[in-house]
This record gives sequence, structure tokens and C-alpha cells, in this order.
Amino acid sequence: MEAINEMIFLAGLMLLLSILAGRVSSRLGAPLLLVFLGLGMLAGEDGPGRIHFGDFKLAYLMGSTALAVILFDGGLRTHAETFRLARWPAFSLSTAGVLITTLVTGGLVCLVMGVGWKEGMLVGAIIASTDAAAVFFLLNLRGLALRGRISATLEVESGLNDPMAVLLTLLCVTALTTPGELEPVHLLLELVRHIVGGVLFGLGAGFALVWLVNRLDLADGLYPILALSFALFVFGGAQAAGTSGFMAVYLAGFILGNRPHKADRLIRRFHDGLAWLAQIGLFVMLGLLVTPSTLGPYIVPGTLIAFGLMLIARPLAVFACLVPFRFTLAERTYISWVGLRGAVPIVLAAMPILAGVPGAQAYFAVAFVVVLLSLLIQGWTVGPAARLLGLLAPPQPEAPSRADVDLPDGAGQLAVFTVARDSEAARRGKGKLIIPETVQLLALIQNGRPVRPEDANRLQPGDTVLAMGDGSALAVMDRMFGRRIEAFDEDRPAGDFQIAGDMPAMAVGGMYGFDAGDDPAVTLSTLIRRRLGHDPSLGDRVRVGEMELIVVSLQGGEVDVVGIDLTPPATGWAGLRDQLRAAGQRIRRRLANPMRRQAVGGD
Repeated sequence: MEAINEMIFLAGLMLLLSILAGRVSSRLGAPLLLVFLGLGMLAGEDGPGRIHFGDFKLAYLMGSTALAVILFDGGLRTHAETFRLARWPAFSLSTAGVLITTLVTGGLVCLVMGVGWKEGMLVGAIIASTDAAAVFFLLNLRGLALRGRISATLEVESGLNDPMAVLLTLLCVTALTTPGELEPVHLLLELVRHIVGGVLFGLGAGFALVWLVNRLDLADGLYPILALSFALFVFGGAQAAGTSGFMAVYLAGFILGNRPHKADRLIRRFHDGLAWLAQIGLFVMLGLLVTPSTLGPYIVPGTLIAFGLMLIARPLAVFACLVPFRFTLAERTYISWVGLRGAVPIVLAAMPILAGVPGAQAYFAVAFVVVLLSLLIQGWTVGPAARLLGLLAPPQPEAPSRADVDLPDGAGQLAVFTVARDSEAARRGKGKLIIPETVQLLALIQNGRPVRPEDANRLQPGDTVLAMGDGSALAVMDRMFGRRIEAFDEDRPAGDFQIAGDMPAMAVGGMYGFDAGDDPAVTLSTLIRRRLGHDPSLGDRVRVGEMELIVVSLQGGEVDVVGIDLTPPATGWAGLRDQLRAAGQRIRRRLANPMRRQAVGGD
């Protein structure tokens, strides 16, 4: 009884310390996941906590369950527009990219550790995939405003690339524990079954879950539990069938998050908190699992492999896979750098230990060193790297104060907005706001008194607006009622000034000296879409003559506001050099002006 009570006490203490440490780390700019990992190590047998934990079976079970929860939540957050924008680059990175990373890293492992090619490929497969948990949290929670296509590619890739890494790890473990050679045809069939089976499981489960949520009449608190139990059921069922549970659970969450149903806000809020809990528990457990005193012999080889992965293997994979997709050099460089490793490699490193592979403890130690350095170096530089390369997107309005009520049978949501100071709604007359057709303004409260929306000429800060619509349309309203954010002058992600996207391109071209064609009906929005060759996303840039057009905001998939950058950097390697030089000048200015650095918050 005393031991059980002590375990409950320690679990609560660790969670509490993790939350408090996370608050402190956000002020320091430290990667939050690194803090959780460090707390686990401090609580372990080499730290002041003196907790001995070495059960790899339990660790694998807990790690897989936590990853299923995190991936399901990641699918819920991934919008259909984001998935469409990045599906092909992300699929290329999550398949061919993982394979190239495995091969190159495996070769480095053979050279550094002096092991055979099978052992080298095993370590390469373990650390080949980017970590969904690390990418979701570091990109979303650090408040980075990256260009839309970059952010979408990184997020979707991290949600899709686990199956390939798991499959390659399993094949390497099989090759090391089973006599004989694996047939190439067998490998190809396993790959197809793993990925295609996971896709079919995920799509079927997602639509089935939406149907259940809309058909079952449950207490409000049971809908999130239904989604959680279904997610775990799908993950376990797909894994048991020999397909990818990681792929299945991510796609099930994606389908649920993008289909109308009556418990949308309930499920999202619950799983947001649950994903936090899974994240904290996962990294604290992984910190407990490692014994720092045993890492000494593996620090040097692990460091060499980590830098080889970050500077050679990942960039080779990214540059090779993104050739057909018209990413700029700066964008490919950033995607190469933000190849964050996290919990997945450590969980995969437990597989050879459970299978009895000789030397598996050494591979686990090397994987841990790689993850630690990735979180420490890459995780700490996600924001500064985006600024150095000039890849920040134009700032968007802060989310306004908003309360939601789900309507039955997926009919939409009731949302109560509070008009923020300096918002678009407060700056422009109500009649000049472009309100989505699917949104209905039901009521308005001004100065504490109800007013019919059609009778109000102007919205004021602090007004309360009751609206009804679907989730995507209400997200547009968020931008109208949220407070506008001004960009820092030296970053200039929105250019020198902005104009409307529906202005005739020919007229603007004649004014600023670039060729926009001779069709007066072509708008700037249409011109940008044609020049890009894909759907526009926030922050996309198109060079026209000696200037650049920037996508500052989107409305219904079309460019609503266009930024004009009159002095854009050069393209290619010269442009990358100019961006790095300009970034160095900005850093020197901030260091020379402490008051400015304090206001900005530092990089």
C-alpha cells in the first residue's frame, strides 16, 4: 500500500513539475520536450529522484499508446486545406525521404561504429523519421508564423513518415534475428501492405467514427471518451493486422477533424489536454528509461551520427525528394534543418532490445544521444532559423475571445465573439466586412444592450457577436474579430506595403514596371496562382521583375491581400547568402539596442 501511494504521489509530482518547468522554459526559449526529458533523467536512478526504471516492454507499450494519442490529436488539428497543400511533398518525404535517410545514415553508422551493414541500417531506420510529437508542438506552440506551405509540409510529413520507419526497423530486426536473406519482392509486398493497409484502416475508421458520433445520443463527457477508445481500437487493430497503426490513427483523426459532427469542440478540447498529458508522460518516461552514466562510450559516436544525420543525410533526402515541387533553396534548407527527432526513435530503439538483437543496448544509447542533440540544437533554433532564412509568414490577427456551442447532428456551431481592439471588424464598418455565406450573424450586444445586427452601423471593441456557421467559416471570423499584429520592420514578412488581391494585375504591373500580360481581367490573385503552379498559401512569394508579390492573407482559397516587396533578396545561393548577411545585421542591431530586444523578446 505504501509503495502504491508513493507511486501516485511521484506521478502527480512529476506532472506538476513538468507543467511548472514548461512555463519557465517558455520564457527562456528552451524546447519544451527537452525539459520533460531532462526531468525524467533527473528523476531516474542517476539523478536525485533515484527511480529505477528499465522495463522495456512497459516502455514500448506506454510509448506506443502515447504516440497513438498524439498522432490522433495531430490528425484532428490538420485542416483539409493544409493536407491538400502538402500531401505530395509530404508523401515523398515520408517514403523515399525516410529510405534515403536510412541508407545514408546507415552508411555513416557503419563507418563510425564499425558494425556490419545490417546493424548500420537498423540504427539508420530507428532515427530516420521526423517525430510528429516534436514537430506538432515545436511549430504550433512556439507561435511560429511560417510560410503556409513549409509548415504544412513539415506537419503532414511528420504524421505520415512513422510507418516507413517502423517497417524498415522491423525488417532490419528480422534480418538480424532470422537466418537467410530477405527477398526484394517480399520487402516490396511488406511495404505495400504496411502503408496501404494503414490508409484503408484509417479512412474506414474515421468515417465510422463520424457516423457513430452523429448517431449516438450520449452525455457530453462521453463523446471525447468514445473518440479516444476508437482511436486506440484502430491503432491496436491495424498493428495486429500487420499494417501501420500510426498511419491509421493519424488518418482517423484527420477524417474526424474535417467532417461535420455534433461534438467537435468537446472532442478537440479534450484531446488537446490529453495530447499534452501523453507528451509529458512519454518524454518523462523516456528520461527515466535512460541511465546517463552508461552513455559515456556512446557520446562521441552518437554525436558524429547526429551531425551526419542533420547535415548530410536529412538534407540529401529533402533536396532529392522536393525537386519536382518548386520549393526555393531557402525553403528546402529550412525543411532540411527542421528534421526533428523525438520520442519515435527511442520507442523504435526498444524493438531490437525486445527481440534480443545482439548489441541492442548500444543502439538504444546512440538513438538517445541523437534525439537529445536534435532537440537541443534543432529544437532551440526552429524560430531563429526561420528568421535567418526570411521564411516568416505575414502575421495574422490574434484569436479573439470566443466561446462555442456544438449544434446537434453536425449542423455547425454557435460562436460568441468579442470584438478585439484594432481588429478588422473594429477598424472597418460592418457593411465593409466580407462575411462567409455560411455564417449567420444572430445577435449583437453593444454597451450592454442587445442590438439587431442589421441595425448596427459599426462594431466597437468589446462588442459581443453571436454567429452560427461551420468550423472553417468561423475560423475566417476569428481573423476579423481578432487583434491585428504588426510585423517587425526588419523582418518585413508582409513587404513594404499591401494592396487588394482583386486589383488588375496589368494595371499594377504598369505602375511598378513588371510584365503581367495583356489580359485586363487577370487579377493579382490569379497571377500569383499561375506563377506558383499550386494553390497559394500564406507567405508565398512570386518574383515579378525587380520586386516580389507576397500572399499576406487568403479568403476562400484566393489571395485577399498582396504584399509588395520592392527590394527582395536575390534568389538561389546568392539569395541565401544575402538573407544570412541581413539576419546577422538584424542580430547586431538588436544586441546593440537592449530596449528593442526586450520588446521583441529575442530570438
